[in-house]
Amino acid sequence: MTLVWWGLGILVFFGGLLFSIAWHELGHLSTAKLFGIRVPQYMVGFGRTVWSRKKGETEYGLKAIPLGGYIRMIGMFPPGEDGRITQRSSSPWRTMIEDAREASYEEIKPGDEDRMFYTRKPWKRVIVMFAGPFMNLVLAFALYLAVLMGVGQLNAVPTVSYVNKCVVAVGQPTDKCPDGAPDSPALQAKLQEGDTFLSFGGVPVTDYKQLQGEIRKAAGKQVSIVVERGGRQVTLTARPEKNVVQKIDEDGYPVKGETVEAGFLGFAPRQVMQTLTFGESVDQMGTMAQNGISSLIALPGKIPGLWHAIVSDDPRPADSPMGMVGAARIGGEMFEMDIPSSSKAVGMVQLLAGINLSLFLFNMLPLLPLDGGHIAGALWESVRRRWAKLFRRPDPGPFDVAKLMPAAYVVAGVFICFTALVMVADLVNPIRLN
Repeated sequence: MTLVWWGLGILVFFGGLLFSIAWHELGHLSTAKLFGIRVPQYMVGFGRTVWSRKKGETEYGLKAIPLGGYIRMIGMFPPGEDGRITQRSSSPWRTMIEDAREASYEEIKPGDEDRMFYTRKPWKRVIVMFAGPFMNLVLAFALYLAVLMGVGQLNAVPTVSYVNKCVVAVGQPTDKCPDGAPDSPALQAKLQEGDTFLSFGGVPVTDYKQLQGEIRKAAGKQVSIVVERGGRQVTLTARPEKNVVQKIDEDGYPVKGETVEAGFLGFAPRQVMQTLTFGESVDQMGTMAQNGISSLIALPGKIPGLWHAIVSDDPRPADSPMGMVGAARIGGEMFEMDIPSSSKAVGMVQLLAGINLSLFLFNMLPLLPLDGGHIAGALWESVRRRWAKLFRRPDPGPFDVAKLMPAAYVVAGVFICFTALVMVADLVNPIRLN
């Protein structure tokens, strides 16, 4: 039965992934048709076509490998400088450029002269290329909003879950005390499981983040604590010890690998599910987006760790880059866990929301062949034309993005190698749920 649940989780994940890809391409398709660009193909997946149907002038279909998708728009690149579509040369770089140019004109028909992508104004091309990633952003926003406002997220509250027996530095076991370790201030103050903090040092407690800050500032000071215990108020006295604790940022999140010396009381807060308001949900998603951008910037530095994860037996770090294979495995493990079905559904929704947010950020990189590369080309064309108009110079014409195809092939090669590295790591040393 466990294997069945695992397989079901993988199937559900790939179903959600296919929808996300189709949703992305729908953004390109709808805006391209809105601006009169002819689109011969709309495909979800790569490789061999397993199903297709033509409706109007567009062929819609599914392909065998569900790891991407595309729409084919005619005239993606302008003709060459000599006004020709093809211009052969012995240079391999020139061959790359002209092969890409020729491919974008393969399905030109009489009457299509004014329906080509490159003939549209730069702002229209920006909208067409941005619409795909934007659809992923909209889907991620909707999924996160449904979870955060409808189900909530685990938050620490100022209620004692358990009391540490002794003073230990961050990263050390809290259930076993080393020789000579003093009793924790919380144990000495006789804090108990279930106690809810009402005030600390005379300051009313509003939430755990605020309480944590007050404790850290009170190192070596004797403070009065008021807690609610069994429906009545109890006053205790404690002296937080100076200790090595996890550094936290201004939003209350731990900073990986960094510690500080601060006050330590010695208890763990209770974690409860709390729904968020719309404003709180938006703030939370903003934080997620910032973390996503930071992770994207840090990707090149993760390559040695990925290689180490493949060739060694060391556990793979939880913040290691993960591809679609690894995400599918996470989906499978989530479904085989002994947790309520509602929790499995919420976990899958969050996983797919994260995938869509990543697709948005990744596709916005200003590099060909990504959507962001075409956006950058259209914006540069707009700048050139405005500059020429301002100084009364001849119109420079469309920016020939085809000239960047050699660089695009290099970028694509790097992405393929990185994807292969991540896939191997996901297979031989996967990130697992704990």
